[in-house]
Amino acid sequence: MNEENVYSIKEENSLGQVQIAGDVVAIIAGLAASEVEGVYKLAGNFSNELATKLGKKNPAKGVKVELLPGKVKVDISIEILYEYSIPAISAQVQEKVKQAIETMTGLTVEEVNIKIAGVRIADTN
Repeated sequence: MNEENVYSIKEENSLGQVQIAGDVVAIIAGLAASEVEGVYKLAGNFSNELATKLGKKNPAKGVKVELLPGKVKVDISIEILYEYSIPAISAQVQEKVKQAIETMTGLTVEEVNIKIAGVRIADTN
C-alpha cells in the first residue's frame, strides 16, 4: 500500500493498527456526492470515462483526496441537472461529503471543493 496516501488510526486500548487508504475516502466522497438530488454524475478524466464505458464502475471518479495528519481535503468534479441551483447543489454536496467522511472515518474534513464540469438535461425515459 502506498504509505503517502494512507492514514493510520491510532487508538488507545486497540488490538492493532487501522489504516484508511485515500482511495477509500475518495469512494466515500463519490458515493455521498452521487446521493444528492440534482447531481447528474461525477465527472472524471478521460481514463475514468473509458473505464466506465468498458463496464467498470468507479465511485471515486472525479474525486481527488489529500490526506493530512488527522485531516482531509477533497476536490470533486460533478455534472448537475439543468434547472437545479448550482450554489444550492454545491452546498448540499459539500455537507453530505463532509458528514459521510467524518462519520465513517473519524477524520476531520478541512475542505470540500466543488467543480461544476457540466450541466445535463434529465433523461425522460
